[in-house]
Amino acid sequence: MKSTNFIDNLPKVYGIYTGGFIGFIILMAIAEQMGMSAKAIGIAFVAFTVFIYALIGWLSRTAQADAYYVAGRQVPTVFNGMATAADWMSGASFVAMAGGIYFKGYGYMALLVGWTGGYVLVASLLAPYLRKFGCYTVPDFIGTRYGGNLARFSAVVVLTVASFTYVTAQINATGTIASVALDIPFQYAVYIGLISILLCSMLGGMRGVTWTQVAQYIVLIIAYLLPVFWISNKIGAGFFPHFMLADEVARIGELEAQFGFVKNSAADLATVPKGLAGITKAHSAVNATPWAFISLALAMMMGTASLPHVMMRYFTTPSVKAARKSVGWSLFFIFLLYSSAPMLATLSKLSLLDPNLSTGIIGKSIAEVQAIDWYQNWNAANLMFVSDFNGNGTVELNEFFMGGKAVVLATPEIAGLPYVISGLVAAGGMAAAMSTADGLILAIANAISHDVYYKIIDPKAETAKRLVVARVLLVVIGFAGATIAAMEIQGILGSVIWAFDFAMSGLFFPLVLGVWWKRANRQGAIAGMLGGLAAGTWYLVWVRTGGSGFLGITQLTFGIFGSAVSLVAMVVVSLMTQEPDKATQKMVDEVRVPSGKTILGKQ
Repeated sequence: MKSTNFIDNLPKVYGIYTGGFIGFIILMAIAEQMGMSAKAIGIAFVAFTVFIYALIGWLSRTAQADAYYVAGRQVPTVFNGMATAADWMSGASFVAMAGGIYFKGYGYMALLVGWTGGYVLVASLLAPYLRKFGCYTVPDFIGTRYGGNLARFSAVVVLTVASFTYVTAQINATGTIASVALDIPFQYAVYIGLISILLCSMLGGMRGVTWTQVAQYIVLIIAYLLPVFWISNKIGAGFFPHFMLADEVARIGELEAQFGFVKNSAADLATVPKGLAGITKAHSAVNATPWAFISLALAMMMGTASLPHVMMRYFTTPSVKAARKSVGWSLFFIFLLYSSAPMLATLSKLSLLDPNLSTGIIGKSIAEVQAIDWYQNWNAANLMFVSDFNGNGTVELNEFFMGGKAVVLATPEIAGLPYVISGLVAAGGMAAAMSTADGLILAIANAISHDVYYKIIDPKAETAKRLVVARVLLVVIGFAGATIAAMEIQGILGSVIWAFDFAMSGLFFPLVLGVWWKRANRQGAIAGMLGGLAAGTWYLVWVRTGGSGFLGITQLTFGIFGSAVSLVAMVVVSLMTQEPDKATQKMVDEVRVPSGKTILGKQ
């Protein structure tokens, strides 16, 4: 994968790969008809796809710094868009987002608005200009734009906090899927997921991760869309159900009103395993007010434009123009999944509620539901629970509980699709979580190896030594992330949202003002990064420990508070201290010119 012939032949290479993967799905479907067990099918899907990713990582191995850090800056726009979409559509997007919408209702649609809208900020405010700068990492831009090791190190600190929070969520997702597919405890499965992640990124760096992520996108988008269209057809919602979403949501409202609610006592709920929620929509502060919706969307937009692993993807394109086009392709490929998440949540709930469907469980006897294969499988994984709280022997609303992580993964089984589709979904979820984890671990390791070790500690280090340091850091950071994930301190979706808040608290305004305000200086940037991160972290801890919060800012939107402090600190301190020198201001002017040479030369 080193020659330009590979780049020229990318459509053919990935066309063959897609055909081969579809052939593998058909082969598994035939094997299921011939009696292959569900467990064997699940293992085959996960093992086959992980093997392919590892093979791509091995073939992409490199000893060149330019290839390791930015994939040689030769990734075509369409394929970079696919890789970015895979990098972006994490375990939260694939596994947890539909679950959030399922249980929390329209309020969690703010995530879709924010995460998609964030790319408008990326395209208009940052990506082309950072590409023109020619840096390897986000701290590289901060360090060179503002000058000094303290500014560079401050950016590394914010990057590490945000990305590490994010990566624990992705390893959590890989652990969840591996534990179900391989039938092993979650605490061990997270390390299986970690090994899979490291196989993709350790040898090839950004080059290996890029070509792996293109392959992972193909798997995850097939795995997400196929069940949506199949289930919709099966239950009569139309072949293209997205246009019928309002009708199906109204149907759910009618069914909930028809069945009524069971009042669960505190003693009843105490028997429900931790992390499970009732089948009906649980209203929360997320969707209580218009401001709550807007603030969550705003936080996710600003967080998107601040996440280092997102920015790194646009450092790999051949030119500034290509970086801008790549953002457009990213949005298209992300839209394919995001537009389907609300539909999947809706179809999943309909499959359980509608008594006219063979899959409906409301009104069935407790014993009958407990005997269903899919219930037994997911109950064994501690992701489903049913109990006869009112003692009438039948399942009522709020007597069936399910984990948010199970909504996407279990829906094909609940809807009565062949198990091969469940194996496909597991492989898709694994691809989504692995692709994002690859990018995140690489972002942290590259920042520390390049911006701390090479730029600060040992500027004369040879390329081989720098890459050894980067690879050792990959292992250490990944192991630490898996260990934290095994503790299950926070759910997948919650951890991801926190990561966005941390990133925007410390990096959004230093990045944006670094491009658009020549007066911004080193002291202001440092104050903005460290002050914003500290303020956001303080607010999160305060709310989590019983603080009431203010202005409607919750633990999910604490980044709004942190970024506001960052902006004020940066502007005030910059104006109170000496303005940047003429050379720096000229450099900022040059960054905004879409053509011409990059600012930084060979690194």
